[in-house]
Amino acid sequence: MFEIFADQPLLPTIWFIVIGILFCGYLVLDGFDLGVGMLMSRLFSKTEKERRLLLNTIGPVWDGNEVWLITAGAGMFASFPFWYASLFSALYIPLTLLLVFLILRVVAIDYRGKQNNPRWISTWNTLLSLSSFGIAFLIGALLALTTTGIPLNERGNSIDIFAWATSPFTYLGGIAVVCFSLIQGLAFIALKTDGPIRYRARAVQRPLMLVGSAPLLIWALLLQWKGESAGMLSYILCLVGVLGLILGYISALQGREGRSFVGNSLFVCGSMLGIFLALYPTVLPSTLNPAHSLTVTNASSSPYTLTVMSWVVGIMLPLIIGYQCWSYYQFRQRMKVEHIPDAHDPTELGESNQAVTHRSRQKEPANSPKC
Repeated sequence: MFEIFADQPLLPTIWFIVIGILFCGYLVLDGFDLGVGMLMSRLFSKTEKERRLLLNTIGPVWDGNEVWLITAGAGMFASFPFWYASLFSALYIPLTLLLVFLILRVVAIDYRGKQNNPRWISTWNTLLSLSSFGIAFLIGALLALTTTGIPLNERGNSIDIFAWATSPFTYLGGIAVVCFSLIQGLAFIALKTDGPIRYRARAVQRPLMLVGSAPLLIWALLLQWKGESAGMLSYILCLVGVLGLILGYISALQGREGRSFVGNSLFVCGSMLGIFLALYPTVLPSTLNPAHSLTVTNASSSPYTLTVMSWVVGIMLPLIIGYQCWSYYQFRQRMKVEHIPDAHDPTELGESNQAVTHRSRQKEPANSPKC
């Protein structure tokens, strides 16, 4: 089962697995809040209070979830600099679009509540939904291109910076992550809310799981058949993903939201780790010539760098994961629409406070002490 690791260096192999796990963590955690962001549209949430409820379910955790993406990118940069350089230079345009969507999403979450104006709020809700969709699609597209290959020459440089736009795997990976994010978002809404929106999420999740899981399954199976070094472990991980999907679907039918969320998480983790392992020892295939592909050997940092990184991550990562688990535990209670207060206009509140302050100053005696 582990014969594919026999002839490869240990530390680069460990870091290849670590990066795969970090991307899985990002898809599991940021996947659900991207799904919730897409569901902020009027197609799912019927009233403004329901949309505010959805935003409050992810409010304490969404920015922490994005750290997994930053950590995966930083880990790739430090442990496999040639992989990082080739991938980011070849996909400069979609990565720039991803950065724009990430910024737009943060701004939309922060600014939608600055005015109690229907047009203002509706505009930022739309931008939040669109940016969440764009992030999910581009993350899926980038992961698909990473695992299926780009046109690299003998120096590890891409000969066509627009190759991503014509590759069918761009759209397969993008649709796969968008669909999974919607499924995970619905499972999270059913787990974190109560009332009509909870049962609506259940009702939408069940049929979507039957259709929306297909792109990720196709992607995983294609890599198993395409990967020259795929071993038994890669197939086992994909089987774990399929079993997780079955668990998630059955649990959704039974109304067990927690198990459904866990099943969906197993589905994406098993599938993605199976995809990464099907590539091993390649980290970035070349579609021009397999000899030009980057591997864990020719793309990794020095053994000293990887050793230092391993010690740092071995100490800090469990602490970070423990803190994030604690934060999820603290905000584990269900929420209802009734918990959401009536909206107010921050600008009017600010003007009211200024008026009160001005009146109080006018009533002060002339000889009152000033602090």
